[in-house]
Amino acid sequence: MPGTPAVETDVRRRYARLERVVILVIALVGLAVAWLAQSVVADRAQHTVFATAREALALQTETLSGVLEKYRLLPPLLSHRNDIINVFADANAPGGMQAAHEMALEIAGYSGAMDVAFAGPFGRVFASARGIFDNSRLNEEALLEAARQGRLGRESLSPQEHERAYVFASAVRRGNALIGVIAIYVRMDQIEQTWALSANPIAVTGLDGSIFISNRPAWQGRQLFGGVDALFAEEGAGEGRTVSLAAGDGPSYLAASRPLPLMGWTLHVLADRSAVVSAQLSAVLITVLAALLAGSLAFFFVKRREATELRQLRADASAQRLENLVRERTADLTEVNAALAHEVKERTEAEEQLRKTQAELIQAAKLAALGQMSATLSHEYNQPLAAIRTYADNAAEFLARGKAAAATEAVARIAGLVDRMSELSRTLLSFARKPGTTVEDVLIAPVIDEALMLAGPRARKAGVTIRQEGVLPGVAVRGGHVRLTQVVVNLVNNAVDALTGIGSKAAVDNPEIVVRLTRRRSRIALSVEDNGPGIPAEVHERMFEPFYSTKGVGEGLGIGLSIVYNIVREFDGSVSVTERPGGGAIVTVLLAPARQTALRKLAKAS
Repeated sequence: MPGTPAVETDVRRRYARLERVVILVIALVGLAVAWLAQSVVADRAQHTVFATAREALALQTETLSGVLEKYRLLPPLLSHRNDIINVFADANAPGGMQAAHEMALEIAGYSGAMDVAFAGPFGRVFASARGIFDNSRLNEEALLEAARQGRLGRESLSPQEHERAYVFASAVRRGNALIGVIAIYVRMDQIEQTWALSANPIAVTGLDGSIFISNRPAWQGRQLFGGVDALFAEEGAGEGRTVSLAAGDGPSYLAASRPLPLMGWTLHVLADRSAVVSAQLSAVLITVLAALLAGSLAFFFVKRREATELRQLRADASAQRLENLVRERTADLTEVNAALAHEVKERTEAEEQLRKTQAELIQAAKLAALGQMSATLSHEYNQPLAAIRTYADNAAEFLARGKAAAATEAVARIAGLVDRMSELSRTLLSFARKPGTTVEDVLIAPVIDEALMLAGPRARKAGVTIRQEGVLPGVAVRGGHVRLTQVVVNLVNNAVDALTGIGSKAAVDNPEIVVRLTRRRSRIALSVEDNGPGIPAEVHERMFEPFYSTKGVGEGLGIGLSIVYNIVREFDGSVSVTERPGGGAIVTVLLAPARQTALRKLAKAS
């Protein structure tokens, strides 16, 4: 089309300008959203981290208070015991010091205190459990003054770094006279061991701001905040303020503090802010990725629109040529469609002929099986006929002798034999009849009984024992009565052939066939197993192919198992072959169970 290249150039220039505008807008919006997102996310993450720190602060406050509360009540209780008062009163008597030491050691043992000290009314320690604080004079502390006033004295002590303790002191009086002071020293390292499980730094500072207790051993004795040698520099003020190591070589923290006025302490919990920083980075990263995705989508849609316009221009230029090509191809396709329709018709007719041939083959195989069993079945008829002749002669003789009862019994036996021959004839006629093609609910036990009535005489003649296992009268499956009978007959005949040496190396000793019925999940399994030579594994996949046989010439056509396979497939079932443990083969047919409503109808009919 004349002028098309110039038009395409104008389109490309217009869309190039639009692409630059889109990129600029996406970049500006992305930066604004990234800044806003990191601010919002940082506030939320900081609030979450600080809430965690407050929870840890409350928990550790309870932990610390619980440990100290255990020992707070001990000095007042001990100061009222008579044996304690007597120890203080007899301190200067012979053996008094030794008795006081043993008493202090006993109290320290059962209380778990760091030390227990007994001091005189002027604060001189005259006995202690472990001697850790023997050199400290209580009158140099506020403890003695509190005891004299009848109050519970309490104070933090740290004469040496490894001897930090909290002491409770109570006055011991006889009457109204002060005779001494009993002091209980509480270990601080036990509290630190409890705090060691926390990932957050925890510290207790005294009135001077120095660290008295902490789960960071290197912080002991140092200023936490505010001093020249402080560990942390504060950024902001108040609860939730951000602090960082003064050395500047570690993470920053959110500080949560709670005063403990009774002890003159302040408990601090520091929560790592790395989660806040990670949240900010994640928000920025997600926003940048979203901006890139939005920009890519916008750029894609712009390019797509550009390509659409260019395609439309080219389509208009080539429309006439395509129309001519379409006319030519339409004529060709019309001829091809006519040829395909003819081929489809031929294939449909061929499939119909194949189905008819398959049905005739199944019927022929069934009649062949009847022919194979005819010699044995004639024996089944000859035996009852001979017995009927004998019973008839006996009945005539009994009547001649006037023995009516014996004659009646002989006639009854004749009737039983006639019924047996009639049942066998009915089964033969039913089996020889062409089966229907419908799939219905069928009781499996009568099918197995009729199949064994047909195949059983040949098996007995060959010396093969047939057993049934698990064949319950109420089990029904989806199938056809006659076709299922043919399946069982073919499987039993194949097993008899294998046991008697047809298609195998030789006959086996004590030949036996087991027809077993079991349930496998949602299916009914009908299996025929024998103790014959078995089937080689390499022929398992081919044994259901038509006309494939391991038997010699004249011993079989190789269609028995193929017919079984096709009949079972019509019933939406499956058939498989496995080796029997100890030798032999198992052919298993899986069939769908009958519907519950059909089971009730079949049960009533039976």
